[in-house]
Amino acid sequence: MGERGGPIVGKGGESIPDEEWERFLRDAEAGAEGAPEEPSARARMVARRLREESGPPEPWRGHRPVRRRGGKGWYVAGLLVAVALVVVALAPGWVAGWFGGGDGGGEGAPLGVESARPDQPPPTAAAAAGPTLEQPFRGSPAARWADGTAGIGVPEARATGWMSKGQVARALEKTRDFLAASSLDPAVLRGERPGKAIASINPHQRDVRDYLAAAFRAPSRENDPLLLFSRFDAAEVRLAGDVVKTRGRITYREGRLGAVEVTTDVTYVYPVVRAAAGSDEVVRTIVRREVVMSWDDPEKVVTEPGTFSLVSYKGDTTNGGCDTFTGYFAPEFGAERATSRPEDGPAVDPYDRSTSVGTRVREGGDAGCGTATRS
Repeated sequence: MGERGGPIVGKGGESIPDEEWERFLRDAEAGAEGAPEEPSARARMVARRLREESGPPEPWRGHRPVRRRGGKGWYVAGLLVAVALVVVALAPGWVAGWFGGGDGGGEGAPLGVESARPDQPPPTAAAAAGPTLEQPFRGSPAARWADGTAGIGVPEARATGWMSKGQVARALEKTRDFLAASSLDPAVLRGERPGKAIASINPHQRDVRDYLAAAFRAPSRENDPLLLFSRFDAAEVRLAGDVVKTRGRITYREGRLGAVEVTTDVTYVYPVVRAAAGSDEVVRTIVRREVVMSWDDPEKVVTEPGTFSLVSYKGDTTNGGCDTFTGYFAPEFGAERATSRPEDGPAVDPYDRSTSVGTRVREGGDAGCGTATRS
């Protein structure tokens, strides 16, 4: 299943066959000669970032055991690469009382682009009907969010580290292109391999290289492609329409060795239905990812033009499957939820962007599958 999908795309946009990609992975084991440093997990940079955060440090590539799945809705608190949380939402009818007007119910004018972390979650109000094929975001705060990359705030560029103002502007543009290629591309959402997104990642990062190869060959808890890419099994589900709602922002600062360190924090809302013809029950899979990347100085770090090095990536997902590692999101519909066993994990609002992903997992501790308060 990990080999299914589109080809890897090279820097010029041309397709790279899978066998050439595998050969590249083998040939690249020796790295590039003559460069001062080869990026790996960029452990020292991650360590510095973690020292600046409150709470216990989180490993870049580790995980906490996930409890057996169960319950009407699930929230997985675990560390996978940096951390992965998985939540499966309650049936819309059970939580209809939490939806309504204002930001929580889809009423009112569209929201402006997010420029800073909000200080509270979107409000909830009176009851509203759930999603339909015609209105897949009804009853959700996402009804007021922008479509696609329009919902991702990009800051003004300024000279930073080794980059000029113009170079920073291009790095920010390429960063948003990566988010689109990894989480919004229609072919990738249908389950194809995210070749264009992979081509944006520095191929000289040995640990990331190994993770990507394993994630698509044999997805597992340790090597889950959904930590970076949004994919659904086209044989099981399809998008309800062609719109994905987003809300988030990009920030940057000078990083290690004069690099430009860019942080992306974006929530994506995917309305889906079963793949079978005539299906009309709409559910939503909600994914929030925080990806930190480093646009490195090629005179100090082994890199390729137009690529970035991954520093860390964290995420939490609602209604994407709990403790399942197939390489695809597995949203549940009414029939599955009706037979699920209640779970005693923490209650989580997937639309709450007032705290970081790291803070959320620390507060969740080792709790396994919990309940999403709304979908």
